Amino acid sequence: MIDRRTVIGAMAAAPLAGRAAAQGHPPLADAMTPWPPAEHFPLWPGRAPGARAMLPTPNPSMNGPAGRRELWLRGIATPIVAVFRPERPDGRAVLTIPGGGYGFVSVQNEGIDVARTLNPHGITVFALAYRLPSEGWDHQADVPLQDAQRAMRLIRAQAGRYGIDADTLGVVGFSAGGHLAASLTVGYDDAVYTPVDAADRRSARPRFSGLIYSVASLSTPSTHAGSRDTLLGSQPDPATKARYDTPRRINATTPPLFLVHAVDDGLVPIDQSIDVLTCARAAKVPVEAHFFERGGHGFGARSAPEGSPARLWPDLFDRWIAQTLKG
Repeated sequence: MIDRRTVIGAMAAAPLAGRAAAQGHPPLADAMTPWPPAEHFPLWPGRAPGARAMLPTPNPSMNGPAGRRELWLRGIATPIVAVFRPERPDGRAVLTIPGGGYGFVSVQNEGIDVARTLNPHGITVFALAYRLPSEGWDHQADVPLQDAQRAMRLIRAQAGRYGIDADTLGVVGFSAGGHLAASLTVGYDDAVYTPVDAADRRSARPRFSGLIYSVASLSTPSTHAGSRDTLLGSQPDPATKARYDTPRRINATTPPLFLVHAVDDGLVPIDQSIDVLTCARAAKVPVEAHFFERGGHGFGARSAPEGSPARLWPDLFDRWIAQTLKG
């Protein structure tokens, strides 16, 4: 029986050539969580940037311990954004970016469950199923950021359709998805793809950014080696590595930040969030941080035990968003 921590931990230890084996344990027989939901849209009008002749083969699977099985996505050839509308929308919106060490997308724990938790607060949630960099794309390090930028621009272009205020669109990311959210936060204007239509004239800058037990730095000893190597490859050039070392790029233009981490996280150490906190304070960027004594890694929006303080972070996030948008 496997869980997400086992697989991502194996990615950190496995060489690049053997990573498929580390991720390839067969799931137990379970009913597949429906995906995508009825309301969703593709990111690209044709093939995504960097597509080669052979595209990845979709390979969704149910994973995790009995009673907590969840959907993981691999083989994402057509990245999409799933739309989750609240019963009483208040105009606020968040793009949620699931993690998975850049080797899979934990779309249920950090996508679907995030929507189920934030929708009751009136927040419209968009869940990003992004391409995985090691699945055969040119310029692999830029592939996830291409999808994240494009998602922000398309959501803003269709804000009226979704009943949201385009100016208040934010992002929340988890683990390696937190690294992608951080990359978007500091690199929203990086030219990582050629514009394809009018939507690409829109800004990809988040109004605010939530980074939940996120991988942040790719250069410090506390980094998650599996996420780093899967994103960058075995021999990245220094300029690319520096672009994705997100804390060092925080400056006065960086959106407000909301950080969540557990002190006992044995996979992505809390030092990663402390690094972000330190750099944000130095740049005088508004930052709020919640560090929980217990929680481990991968507790998402609903997986922390009942009664655990870590289970409260979505409520804190909701209040912080409201406060942030008031200025």
